Amino acid sequence: MISLLIVDDHPVVRDGLRSMFGADPRFEVVGEARDGAEAVVAGERLRPDVILMDLRMPGVDGVTAIGELTQRGVTARVLVLTTYDTDSDVLPAIEAGATGYLLKDAPRDELFRAVEAAAQGQAVLSPAVATRLMGQMRQPAPEPLSRRELEVLELVARGSTNRDAAKHLFISEATVKTHLLHAYAKLGVNDRAAAVATAFSRGYLQPRAEG
Repeated sequence: MISLLIVDDHPVVRDGLRSMFGADPRFEVVGEARDGAEAVVAGERLRPDVILMDLRMPGVDGVTAIGELTQRGVTARVLVLTTYDTDSDVLPAIEAGATGYLLKDAPRDELFRAVEAAAQGQAVLSPAVATRLMGQMRQPAPEPLSRRELEVLELVARGSTNRDAAKHLFISEATVKTHLLHAYAKLGVNDRAAAVATAFSRGYLQPRAEG
């Protein structure tokens, strides 16, 4: 028998899942939680085989809860069950440690099979999510910034104008603009501020030490 913890902020969803799994002798619902914080506490206390985890909940969300459960050494397999399949939902959940990702419109038998597979440590993805992840994997890696583009961005990050950067690098102002445009295209941004922020977030630029 597979023990389950159901995590969802909607009582009607929790009641429906409890009734559905409770009617099948293969499963035992050992607890419920209304948000991520309760999920972490219940996961540690109950040690279920599988946690059915919603993502968007008030307070502590599902992704944060998954990461916390992983850090605390809770061995339960987390199977995300949500209505959202965007990149901003799918990728963070999987990176946080989710074993699987299903949408709430999944048929009952598919959900049962997914829970059984998750309990055995198998990765489970709904077809829509699998297609999205494959699309992500097939995207070409971003082209790295050239040395000169990095030099221009470093100066821009320090507050230099295009004219200042041109004087510092002994190149024309038009050339500075060209390097910036190339950097924008590689970083997927449209302006100086976004280029600098993205360059920092990707590790191209490093904060300057104070003093």
